[in-house]
Amino acid sequence: MTELIDGLYREGEPIADTKAPAGPLEEKWEKRKFDAKLVNPTNRRKMHVIMVGTGLAGASAAASLGEMGYKVSAFFYQDSARRAHSIAAQGGINAAKNYRNDNDSTFRLFYDTVKGGDYRARESNVYRLAEVSEAIIDQCVAQGVPFAREYGGLLDNRSFGGVQVSRTFYARGQTGQQLLIGAYQALERQVAAGTVTNYARHEMVELIVVDGKARGIVARDMVTGELQTHLADAVVLGTGGYGNVFFLSTNAMGCNGTAIWRAHRKGAYFANPCYTQIHPTCIPQAGAYQSKLTLMSESLRNDGRIWVPKKAEDCDKDPRQIPEEDRDYYLERIYPAFGNLVPRDIASRQAKNMCDEGRGVGPKVDGERRGVYLDFSDAMERLGKDGVSEKYGNLFDMYKQITGENPYDVPMRIYPAVHYTMGGLWVDYDLHSTIPGLFVTGEANFSDHGANRLGASALMQGLADGYFVLPNTINDYLADGPFEDVSGAPEVTETLTDVKSRIDTLMSINGERSVDSFHKELGNIMWEKCGMERTEEGLKEAIGEIRALREEFWKNVNVPGSAADLNQSLEKAGRVADFLELGELMCIDALHRRESCGGHFRAESRTEEGEALRHDDEFAYVGAWEWGGDNQAPILHKEDLVYEFVEMKQRSYK
Repeated sequence: MTELIDGLYREGEPIADTKAPAGPLEEKWEKRKFDAKLVNPTNRRKMHVIMVGTGLAGASAAASLGEMGYKVSAFFYQDSARRAHSIAAQGGINAAKNYRNDNDSTFRLFYDTVKGGDYRARESNVYRLAEVSEAIIDQCVAQGVPFAREYGGLLDNRSFGGVQVSRTFYARGQTGQQLLIGAYQALERQVAAGTVTNYARHEMVELIVVDGKARGIVARDMVTGELQTHLADAVVLGTGGYGNVFFLSTNAMGCNGTAIWRAHRKGAYFANPCYTQIHPTCIPQAGAYQSKLTLMSESLRNDGRIWVPKKAEDCDKDPRQIPEEDRDYYLERIYPAFGNLVPRDIASRQAKNMCDEGRGVGPKVDGERRGVYLDFSDAMERLGKDGVSEKYGNLFDMYKQITGENPYDVPMRIYPAVHYTMGGLWVDYDLHSTIPGLFVTGEANFSDHGANRLGASALMQGLADGYFVLPNTINDYLADGPFEDVSGAPEVTETLTDVKSRIDTLMSINGERSVDSFHKELGNIMWEKCGMERTEEGLKEAIGEIRALREEFWKNVNVPGSAADLNQSLEKAGRVADFLELGELMCIDALHRRESCGGHFRAESRTEEGEALRHDDEFAYVGAWEWGGDNQAPILHKEDLVYEFVEMKQRSYK
C-alpha cells in the first residue's frame, strides 16, 4: 500500500475480474454457465438467500431464485413490492431484436453501450447484457407486459439517445411500471408457493459478516422500530442507486444508498462513485422549496426538438412569438448525425452551456434562468394531436399538472437533473462483490454502463441481472454449502449492538438543525462542485465542506420522536449520515480522476471544441475503493480495462 496521496487516499493492490472466461465474446457467457458449479434441486430447498430491494433487479431475482427452489426472504421499505422506484421509469427498455430491420444486432447494442459509456466499462459484462436482452422481451411478453404494438400487431420500437437504430420497446410513457408489475406478479406467485417471504416496511441498516462471509442483515421494522437479525447463506442487494446524495433528483424521496454503503464499510469495494448521470429532460426547478425533481422521458426527444433563443433578449418572450430564424436548435447544429438523440451526458452539458451563455428560458430561480425548450410543433404538424397523444399522452398530462402549461400549445421547458448512478459496489462477472456471499444486482452495482448509461438500458440491466444472470451464477457460490449455522456467532450480536448504539446516538444528540437541512446543504455542495462540471479547486473545497458538515451533523442534528416507533426523521437521519460519508468518497474519486469521461466532466480536461477529453494512458481502469476505517483514508484498487473487441477512441456524435 502506498503512502497518502494528495493527503486524501492510498493506493492498494490491483483488482481483477477472475470469473469471466477467456475466448470470443459470444462464447463467454455460455462457457461461464457451463463451468459454474450447480446446486441440485433437493439441496436448493435447504439454501436460504436474502434479497434486499424489490425493484426490477430485486423482484426478478427473488422470483427466479424462488422458482428454482431456493428459500428467499425479500426485504423492502415500501408497503408493497410494486411501489419500488423502478415504477417511475418511463421511456422503454432496449433489446437487440432488429424488428425494424435497421441493421441492429447484439454486437451493435454492445458497441453502442461501450461507446456510450465512454469506454469505461468491461467488454465481457456489456456483451452479456446485449446478448440476454432479447430473452428479456420474450420473458416480459409471456408475462403479459403490454408493450406498444404497431397496427399489424407486432411489437413497436423507438429510438433513444446515443444510437442510430430503433431498439427500444416501450409501454407508452410508463414502461417501468408495466415491467415492475410483471416482475411483481412473478414474485407474488412465489410468495403464494411458499418459496419467498416478503418483509414489507423493513429497512436494511447493516450487513452481518461472519468469518469474512456475508451471512445476513440487521433490518429495522419501520412501523414498530424493532431491530431484527435475519441470517441466510447469501445476501443479494438490489437497492438501486445513490442519486439522492444530491438532495434534488428524479429519484423517489425514499431512495437511498444505505444498504450498499453499509456493505462498503464491511469490506465491499465501491467502484467509480463519481460516475453520476444528469438526465437532460427533466422539469426545471421552480424554487428553493422543492425536495424532488420530475423526469420527462428521453423518448420525448424522438419527436420533440430542443432549442433556445439565439438572442438573450428574446428569453422573456412567449416562445410562440419567436420566429424560426431566431431559434437555435443547438443539438441539431452541433451534432448533425445524432441531433436531439445524443447521449444524456452530452445533451445535459450543452443545455447547461446554453444557460451559462445567458440564453436559458423560463422564470428566474436564484437569479438565473435554468431551462431550454422541448418543442413538439413540428411533430404536431406531422402526426396530429392524436398521434402525439397516443405516444406521449400521459407525459404531456403530467407536465401540465406540474407546471400549469399545456405542452400541446406551448413548448415544454426542460433542464438536466440527477437521475442515475453508474457507480456502485464492485462485482465480478458473477455479480459477486469482494465480500464472499454478497451479490449485487442492477443499479446497485457498477458493472455495465461505464461512465455514462444510455437511455432505456437501466431496465435492461435490472431484468438481465435478476432473471438471467444471478440465477446462473449464485449457484457457483452456494454449491459450497451447506454453510454452518451462525445464529450464535458473536459477530451477529456485535452487529446488532453496533446498530442500537448508532441509533441511540442519533436520538440523543438533540441539536438545533433538522435532518433535511443537513441533506439539503450536502446536496447543494455536491451539485455545485461535483455535478455536471467539476474542477480541482471545487472538489477540494467540497471535501473540506463535507467533512465540516459531517462533524456538525453528529453534534447538532435533531431527531424528534422515539426509536421504538414509526419515525421518518430517524430513517432519514441514518440515510443522510451515510450520504455524508459517500459524498466525500465521490469527490475524492472525482478529484483523483483527472480526465473527462461520460458523466464525469473535469473542466481542466476538454477538447478544443469543449467536449470531454479522456486520458486512456492514465485512467483506463475501474476505480474500486476500499473502506479505510472511520476518519481514515480510503484505499484505491485499480482494475485495468482491456479492450480486445472494440477500439478505444474519442467519442464523436457529430
